[in-house]
Amino acid sequence: MAMGRRRKRRQKSLWIESSSIQGSPGHPFYERLNLLLDEHGFDEHVEKECARFYAATMGRPSLAPAVYFRMLMIGYFEGIDSERGIAWRVADSLSLRTFLGFGLTDPPADHSTVSRTRRLIDQEAHEAVFGKVLQILAKEGLLKGRTLGIDATTLEANAAMRSIERKDTGESYNRYLEGLAKASGIETPTRAELARLDKKRKKKTSNDDWQNPHDPDAKITKMKDGRTHLAHKAEHAVDLETGAVVAITVQPADRGDTSSMENTLAEVYAGFQDVLADPEAAEKLRDTFLSEIVADKGYHSNDLLRRRHDNGYRTYISEPDRGRRNWKNKELERDAVYGNRRRIRGERGRWLLRQRAEKLERPMAHAYETGGMRRTHLRGHPNIQKRLLIHLAGLNLGLVMRKRFGKGTPRGLQGLRAAVFTLIRLIRRACRPTRAFLGRLFGVSCPGFQLPDTPARIHA
Repeated sequence: MAMGRRRKRRQKSLWIESSSIQGSPGHPFYERLNLLLDEHGFDEHVEKECARFYAATMGRPSLAPAVYFRMLMIGYFEGIDSERGIAWRVADSLSLRTFLGFGLTDPPADHSTVSRTRRLIDQEAHEAVFGKVLQILAKEGLLKGRTLGIDATTLEANAAMRSIERKDTGESYNRYLEGLAKASGIETPTRAELARLDKKRKKKTSNDDWQNPHDPDAKITKMKDGRTHLAHKAEHAVDLETGAVVAITVQPADRGDTSSMENTLAEVYAGFQDVLADPEAAEKLRDTFLSEIVADKGYHSNDLLRRRHDNGYRTYISEPDRGRRNWKNKELERDAVYGNRRRIRGERGRWLLRQRAEKLERPMAHAYETGGMRRTHLRGHPNIQKRLLIHLAGLNLGLVMRKRFGKGTPRGLQGLRAAVFTLIRLIRRACRPTRAFLGRLFGVSCPGFQLPDTPARIHA
């Protein structure tokens, strides 16, 4: 057989028959996800919510709301962090184009159209779409809302530390160091001298004095790996009975956990109001009420525990070792702290804290590690909030897909065939000694197994 060569230049045909165009069979996960969304009227809901943002007669070619929100969900399912990457992946994949409803001759949306649509549609509409997904979870029995776990993580901002400026004078960091060097007697400081001078200083980069002019919402903070970087704080409220994300807020990274919880709980109430607006979902949650809060020791404070106690919550918050406490004129705080301590030491408290480690860390790993959102490519809390709402809506839909079809992401189907063949191989290997023994016993060769040569065989 003669070896062929790749054609570097091939003249394109002027006319192509539609029957000769190679289509895509579609991805089974995305086909079933479309069926799920159609079953719950997702497209009609988002079109109704976003109708006010579209002109009736004129304007640039638009991206349909249902397509736009599906594209952001693809970011979670495919682990893509940027809108540019999502647009490139959609343009390159026939199965994703089928999922979005694009024909073979339809041009896919580019990243600028996705970005423009995100800026056009406000945050309230994104929250309404997230609430629609919560309604789907409630109808599927995956939303209880009785026990909430709250935890936060840091997201690396799309801003560099070398670009920070003084809030009072607008000086850059290097220019500020040069001024300090000249004040100390160094007329023309070198880079090495500036580095030595900066190393000796304490509390060099305070958020009270410095900011990034391109993203003022980003705050200087220490990341989990020990690096100092500009970052944002994302706080989750998770249903500990099912693992569903009930609310997500984006807040300044320097805000303490005890202060940020209030905003997250407000989003929880707003999300449940959206769920209760649907009669079928409300019927599923008729006996549910928010009664328990589980968190780590970063959320433990006297005032927070007292407020939660006054609001009728039972708290299960890990208590740090603070030594002997002085409760003079703090009887209400004392009762709240002692009640929380008694609960976390009980059997249910220990079980809930174990559930917190499992049900809270898992969604964060799915959303930010495998989901690709540990580093943000957007600036400003409203933009990041919009992206995270739909990103985590995709995570919640994955719970429904896992319940119905056994797999919560399209990547979960990749190794399914290999796993089936591996299971068959293990079963055959486990049955091999039994079949060989029966073959020796009756003097019959079993198919698929070669009997060893023996001087004599045992006959029945």
